[in-house]
Amino acid sequence: MENLRNSFPDKSEKEIKRICKDFYHYLCDLFLETFKTLTISKTTMLKHFYFAPGAQEVFDTLADEKRSVVLVMGHLGNWEWAGNTFSLLCKHQLYVIYHPLSNKYFNKLIYDMRTRFGTGLIAMRETFREMVAKRNEVSATAFIADQTPSPEGAYWTTFLNQDTPVFTGTERIAKKMEYPIVYACIKRVKRGYYQIEAEVLCMNPKETKDGEISEMHTRRLEKDIIAQPEVWLWSHRRWKHKRKVA
Repeated sequence: MENLRNSFPDKSEKEIKRICKDFYHYLCDLFLETFKTLTISKTTMLKHFYFAPGAQEVFDTLADEKRSVVLVMGHLGNWEWAGNTFSLLCKHQLYVIYHPLSNKYFNKLIYDMRTRFGTGLIAMRETFREMVAKRNEVSATAFIADQTPSPEGAYWTTFLNQDTPVFTGTERIAKKMEYPIVYACIKRVKRGYYQIEAEVLCMNPKETKDGEISEMHTRRLEKDIIAQPEVWLWSHRRWKHKRKVA
């Protein structure tokens, strides 16, 4: 509720409570949908999650040009199903950056679930090394850009009316690898059904100024959250850090 009130200061308390209630309904569905990934068939997966018109063409065009991409998205909609659908339909080999869990049982469960349809996983601390090692592949490496970084070294901006640190890794790695940046938005069409939209944010990252890419994908995600606020992950501690004043 605090996150919602701070993000939408112009909304009434009634509107805030409505979004909160709709969010928890979505969150319950998300848990069930995520675990359904362990048994869902390919046919059923593609019935419930699909590309918007033109979205797959964005990736296919780049793949045909033998161009690997940095894929940036947020905790919006069902990002787990997005990975499954991408791996089933797209020509790029998908790799997702993740935090390995300390519990070996749950880590294996999540690993098996996420890799079931061909998606590869890269531990966050190994991201750049692994991307360099795989640079001969035509790949898409997915970065979830709305996680909470350490305030030191983060890019700071205003996001949903709040001072917010943003990971710079997406921007820095894209520049080093010289990969185009594609932004993906997951829209909930109706309960249990989603579609993914995609657009190229930047074809030549090296030509951008520091912070420009971080600002671009943050603004794009903000727009999508405002359009469908109930399907963003409001329960995580996105604003636990404060900017240090010099």
